[in-house]
Amino acid sequence: MLTLARGIGLRLIQAFGLLMAVIVLNFILIQIAPGDVALTLAGQQGSGSPEFLAEIRARFGLDRPLLAQLWQYIVNVLQFDLGDSYIWERPVSAMIADKLFATVLLAGTALAFAMTIGVLLGVFTARRPESPASHGVTLLSLVGYALPVFWTAIMLLVVFVAKLGLFPIGGMEDPRFEGGTIAHVIDVLYHLVLPAFTLGVIYLAYYSRLARASMLEVLESDYIRTARAKGVEERSVVYRHALRNALIPVVTIAGLQFGALFSGAVLVETVFTWPGLGRLAFDSIIRQDTPMMLGLLIASAALVIVANLLTDVVYRIIDPRIRVGGK
Repeated sequence: MLTLARGIGLRLIQAFGLLMAVIVLNFILIQIAPGDVALTLAGQQGSGSPEFLAEIRARFGLDRPLLAQLWQYIVNVLQFDLGDSYIWERPVSAMIADKLFATVLLAGTALAFAMTIGVLLGVFTARRPESPASHGVTLLSLVGYALPVFWTAIMLLVVFVAKLGLFPIGGMEDPRFEGGTIAHVIDVLYHLVLPAFTLGVIYLAYYSRLARASMLEVLESDYIRTARAKGVEERSVVYRHALRNALIPVVTIAGLQFGALFSGAVLVETVFTWPGLGRLAFDSIIRQDTPMMLGLLIASAALVIVANLLTDVVYRIIDPRIRVGGK
């Protein structure tokens, strides 16, 4: 337990340094990118006179040197102040907090679906690597991995919404809904099915392939042959002895790819009008809302860091021989 706590403490120190580096790099890249925020804001308000542009730059501190703006932004972030949105004129942190649950729900559901089904398919195909069913699962995995997220989302809308009418066209809940807590949860899950499946199907294909390769390697290990020689039941050999070691590469990739879920969520949330961070990021990029873009990048980096930290903890649960922070 002490080793785990020490390892987590070390990871938190490293995470803070990494997060500060992300803040500095993102701020500089966004500031030097082509485009003038003042012109965008002036155009939205129907005026582009030099006096009005100068007023906007002074109001938002855009007329100050880059390093001065960066220093002030770092000071504000350390005080948990991400600034106000240029477009919506609301605190960035409050807007992100409003949308965070929807994105975490979508990404978490997609990841859980992809890992669970992917690992089960990987184990199934590894136990019968030459069977027709195994080849069929492999083919479907390759097809699923090759499908673009945007195309998959549109096809699901066409088939299951426009043609069959089985699911709602978008959103997170029915605005006309009236009912209790349980009914509300069911309504949210009903709206979640298509977006989560769209986001998770690509990773399902990837995890099934990875789990299959890992299981094939583990099943050829000496300790597996020893367990079988001792007469241990085959089901116990596969799920109790082999699967735990085979899961380590899958957990590693899942932790590393957690950030990619958010990039995919931008497209999925846009197609399904899911009210999460992805949709907010799309709108802020189109409208050049610098504080919102920076805040979303910080939030995404923090979520990825937390996911990697949880991955280290899961390592210890899967295989007690691994010591977080140890040698």
